[in-house]
Amino acid sequence: MNLKLIFNIAKSLLLARWKQTLVAAIGVTFGITMFITLLSFMTGLNDLLDGLILNRTPHVRLFNDIKPNKNQPVNLDTNFASSYNFIQSVKSNNSRQEIYNSGAIMQAIENDDRVLGYAPKISAPVFFNDGSIDITGAMNGIDVLAETKLFFFNDYIVAGNAADLKNIANSIVLGVGLAENLLVSIGDVIQVTTAKGQQFSLKVVGFFQSGLLEYDKTQSYTSIGTAQKFLGKANYYITDIQVKLKDVTLAPAVAKEYNLKFQADAEDIQTANSQFETGSAIRNLIAYAVGITLLIVAGFGIYNILNMMIYEKMDTIAILKATGFSGNDVKLIFLVIAVSIGLFGGTLGLLFGFLLSSVIDQIPFNTAALPTITTYPINYNPMFYFIGVGFSFITTYMAGFFPSRKASKIDPVIIIRGK
Repeated sequence: MNLKLIFNIAKSLLLARWKQTLVAAIGVTFGITMFITLLSFMTGLNDLLDGLILNRTPHVRLFNDIKPNKNQPVNLDTNFASSYNFIQSVKSNNSRQEIYNSGAIMQAIENDDRVLGYAPKISAPVFFNDGSIDITGAMNGIDVLAETKLFFFNDYIVAGNAADLKNIANSIVLGVGLAENLLVSIGDVIQVTTAKGQQFSLKVVGFFQSGLLEYDKTQSYTSIGTAQKFLGKANYYITDIQVKLKDVTLAPAVAKEYNLKFQADAEDIQTANSQFETGSAIRNLIAYAVGITLLIVAGFGIYNILNMMIYEKMDTIAILKATGFSGNDVKLIFLVIAVSIGLFGGTLGLLFGFLLSSVIDQIPFNTAALPTITTYPINYNPMFYFIGVGFSFITTYMAGFFPSRKASKIDPVIIIRGK
């Protein structure tokens, strides 16, 4: 088997019908281009949509949920020990919302090698006073540095500076929807009332926009120290500990471990946001399905072209076999033709896919709901390009395998006798 000669023959056959070859290569190029562009755009869009929630969601959240007391008096009475007790309208027990021994818990979390970082938080319902009207909302006391590092808090500030929460006493950042309802500007002072009726004055130092309208109409942020003073609590008062892990897949196991270890309620990100993960998986599946379909269609085009080439080149195949080329040699020639088309078209497809993705990445995308997004989202994951070129190779190889096998079985005597 002379490989150089086989490659030269394959080259000659390709150039002899260069228009058909070009059509087949264009089919592969188009399939790879749309595969790369579609996946890049769809996964970029998924990252954007999921980021609206997941960027602001801890991998594990520790808190104390308000629950009814499990040890009701009727259950403690020995006279009813062998009975089934049905209890309704049970009031919650006197458990507190704060996390017990929060300082020791945060120290233990900091020493956990699986943890990237943690951010303490205080959540409390409040009323924003707008004249005689009280607007229901929520106040979140945060550690500004930790919140910015782990949950990109500063990226969602559309006016003002997040650092002012730490540097300016009795300051607050309002959601843009809430600020519009209160008709306030940066520097204004607003009145906020706690659930217990205590009223405080807080200075507005910034506006926050998450992209979720209903969320931005109720949420506000202040420093942990201000929140503790506002609620009349000690400096160890914490209602939530938000944990970011180095590996998010460990979240369910870590949440169960922390629940038992710290005797606090623990919620993992998979449980809290299962609907978002399901939506992302479905969108990615659709993108892959459409892209692979395009490549398969391109493969059928190559299959048809090679089949026609074999019928047209019967005389050539007969002469090759009559002059000493084996069936495997003929098979290899047509496989080289198919793979060459695939590699050429696939390489151009990668280039055009990248260029088209870059063009989409520059198209302006302006919406009031997403102030930090200026262009359409694109994900330049190298894995898409590896998948694209790999699948183009496999598709074109399979498209050439069956026609080449047919060519290898042609009997030159029958062809020459027919002529």
